[in-house]
Order: sequence, then C-alpha cells, then structure tokens
Amino acid sequence: MEFLVYHRDRPDSLALRNELLERHWSYMDRYAAEMIARGPTYAADGETPTGSLHIVDLPDPAAARAFAFDEPNYQAGVYRDVLLRRWRNGLGRTMWDFPGGPTGSDRYLVLGFGAGRSADSDVPPGTDELIAYGPLLSDDGGAWLGTAALVRAPDPDTARAVLSPDRYAGIEVHAWEFGGRR
Repeated sequence: MEFLVYHRDRPDSLALRNELLERHWSYMDRYAAEMIARGPTYAADGETPTGSLHIVDLPDPAAARAFAFDEPNYQAGVYRDVLLRRWRNGLGRTMWDFPGGPTGSDRYLVLGFGAGRSADSDVPPGTDELIAYGPLLSDDGGAWLGTAALVRAPDPDTARAVLSPDRYAGIEVHAWEFGGRR
C-alpha cells in the first residue's frame, strides 16, 4: 500500500529541524527500499523549510501511522501537523525514475482536497513534467479524498493547473525539491 505523508513545520522550528537533520535522515534510511518520493517544501523565499514530504510503500495503515509519528522531527515537535493518506502511484515509478532528474527548474507539491465525486483520476496527458501523481484515498482505499502531484513547472500557477480547480474544495501548491542525503 502506498501512502503520502506530509509533515508541516511548526513556526520557528528551523533550529530544531537543523539539529535533528542526521536523526531524520538516519530514520528515513531505514525506509529507503519503500520510498517513492521524498523532500522538503519551502516558503515563498525558497529557503525556509515549511514541511517534509514522503511517499512510501508500506504494508498497511498501522505501519504508515508508525512511520509518520515515530519520525524524530515529529517526536521532537518540529512539525505542527501531519497529512497522512493512502495514495496510488499513477505513474508507477519513483522520483528517481523521473526523466527530468533532480535538478533544474522549479518543482512543486500540489495537493487537491476532494469535494464530492473523484476528479483527475487519470494521469493527465503530457506527463513529461510529472514527477509523481495519484489520488489521495481513505485508509481502506475506497473513498477518493483528493489528488497529489509532484510537478516540474516554471511557477506555482502552472503547477496548480495540473488539477481541475473546480473539482476541489481547495488546492495547495508548495515549493518542493528532491530530498535525501546529498
């Protein structure tokens, strides 16, 4: 089962986040084989971290909750909240398989939160700029709750356009970059 885990930073937690960086990476190293995508999100300045995204393939919702809530930054109070949802890998690949590679133009995490019937179930045409794409689902996988995408785009508005705006209660766009050890 694939899960999207998005930890959102607590305001003024950067010093603690930096202090725990090696513990965070060591924790994530334990899940290297299960990782589909990972990386930090940033504020508009492109430098201040605002969160940490991980898309992982784990056995069940209990394992996903343990992954999310045992994470060292979460345990220490770096994060203010966690978005944890089942996810389905519409592209069938990891971020490391993205033909555009890890560097170059801007990249974004786009989260569309559902409102009614499912939307954007099919991968949109022209997937050259999609790093990851798939629906957000309930724990049992039976209900559509939204859509999540990692997109290479020149700006946030172009990234947002990967989703149909009238089909969502809200859409968030976060600057994102490939994560992991450098």
